[in-house]
Amino acid sequence: MYEKQILICAGTGCISSGALDIKSTLAGELEKHHLQDKVRIIMSGCHGFCEKGPIFIVYPDDVFYCEVKPEDVPELVEEYLVKGNLVERLLYKDPVSRQTVVSHDQIAFYHKQYRQVLRNCGVIDPENIDEYIIRGGYLGLKKALQMEPAAVINEVKNAGLRGRGGAGFPTGTKWQFAYNSPGDKKYIVCNADEGDPGAFMDRSVLEGDPHAVLEGMLIAGRATGAAEGYIYVRSEYPLAVKRLRTAIAQAGEYGMIGENILASGFNFTIKIKEGAGAFVCGEETALLASIEGKRGVPRHRPPFPAVEGLWGKPTCINNVETLANVPLILRRGAAWFSSLGTAGSKGTKVFALTGKVNNTGLVEVPMGVTIRGVVFDIGGGIRAGKKFKAVQIGGPSGGCIPEAHLDLPIDFDSLTAAGAMMGSGGMVVVDEDTCMVDLARYFLNFTKNESCGQCVPCRLGITQMYNILDDITQGKGKPEDIELLQELAIGVKKGSLCGLGQTAPNPVLTTLRYFRDEYEAHVLERRCPALVCRELLVYRIDAVKCIGCERCVKACPADAITGAKKEPHVIDPARCTRCGACMEACPKKVQAVECVSDGSAALSQSKEGSTCRT
Repeated sequence: MYEKQILICAGTGCISSGALDIKSTLAGELEKHHLQDKVRIIMSGCHGFCEKGPIFIVYPDDVFYCEVKPEDVPELVEEYLVKGNLVERLLYKDPVSRQTVVSHDQIAFYHKQYRQVLRNCGVIDPENIDEYIIRGGYLGLKKALQMEPAAVINEVKNAGLRGRGGAGFPTGTKWQFAYNSPGDKKYIVCNADEGDPGAFMDRSVLEGDPHAVLEGMLIAGRATGAAEGYIYVRSEYPLAVKRLRTAIAQAGEYGMIGENILASGFNFTIKIKEGAGAFVCGEETALLASIEGKRGVPRHRPPFPAVEGLWGKPTCINNVETLANVPLILRRGAAWFSSLGTAGSKGTKVFALTGKVNNTGLVEVPMGVTIRGVVFDIGGGIRAGKKFKAVQIGGPSGGCIPEAHLDLPIDFDSLTAAGAMMGSGGMVVVDEDTCMVDLARYFLNFTKNESCGQCVPCRLGITQMYNILDDITQGKGKPEDIELLQELAIGVKKGSLCGLGQTAPNPVLTTLRYFRDEYEAHVLERRCPALVCRELLVYRIDAVKCIGCERCVKACPADAITGAKKEPHVIDPARCTRCGACMEACPKKVQAVECVSDGSAALSQSKEGSTCRT
């Protein structure tokens, strides 16, 4: 019997920061102190608090050590495990109160979450099926096998589970379509093609709790009459693929996958298909084409995949998070699940909280919690005391929600009404130093490059919108561009074939809706209020403050700064590349270099006219 257990985060982020070396060093130190039979090492999945990794938790004490390095391990073993003294420098420090926190459950980032989909992530060894079973794993499948398929579907319907992949379509209804569709063969497909920049929700679930996804697929197969499943996962997720293969093999050995599962007569097999990383393959029909070995591009619907999908057979497609919810619904009941969230959005939602916020990582909260609750209560507020400006929700196809809507409930309907979308769960926080025009351009550049090019509205419309935004950020915008952007965005939204094109204009539409003054400043006044758009900036040296130290002269890559030593220096605007090297080089106590955007920098650009928009 072990006296203590040490969980080391072995998610992708922590492994890249040295988690495996920590394990190796820890094993050696435990043996050195003759503790190998008293302390057990568990390599868990992602704990969610990725910026604080590698994470090292000692149980049953619940002592949370973070940002641990391999060289810290001898001290941890000697001081804590041998002598019983806390190693305070490795404990978590709250970014707001600056107080040291010892226990995992006392950290605001975790304390204010409600982890259900992430219930096992960071708690169990994802490569050990026994640990999943001990925590109630496969009980949902056992219950489903004792029910009629229609009863399983009704349970999911009554729970109110909506798809977590972005569209929010009722899961039970989708299963019902597949169940009702005639066919000698049916398929279940897990959509793990997570392609949003900064999103890693699905990856972490696959790495930290793969059996939950397999169990969800098995239950879906039982409900719809399918006997075969595919997990479509991007090849950039090698650790997720490895753990999925391990989980499938273990489940097969335990009789959970294969023929006559749990002596019920139900047969189901699962295969893995690795995608090449095309964002558009997150769209259902493009994903199916890719599995079939064709080019991953969307097709017209109807027929919908639940009627005619993979190889022309009825196919039910659910994303990772949706499937991970299913075992809980079967095990704990529809009433329990529907008690969480709002009237139209039941359960919890996992978000990848990133950007200019103190605590970044994976967070899981009940539907209906406010944006303020996530950003300030869990995220710890904005870094460096800056002011909150907006949050981009829903990935590159989501919308930007401003400060005025901080108390907006996070659910499918509220976000849609605000011009955003739930999406897969990306949440990027931006502060006062962010230019919203430039941000819209950034996201549009992503969708422009990821468009399959099959339909004209998406292929040309997004490109035209991007070119207009590019002109505006360079000081070449024209007054009519703002209305033209609005018109193009609506046209692309209405005319595109698939969800990529239909949602790509959201960043533009929401920034036009909530931050139109920034567009007008760029176009009418030739200035960037956030001091981001390089072509609209001017760097100047205050002659009164300048001490003539020549640091800026040496730092300037364009030789744009002149002036004798100990004499005020001058920047030649014609040669200045606006790189900011001079401002960084100027002594902090002097701060003679200033950056402004007053319209003067764009005079030459406005005379040149706009770039080609074809």
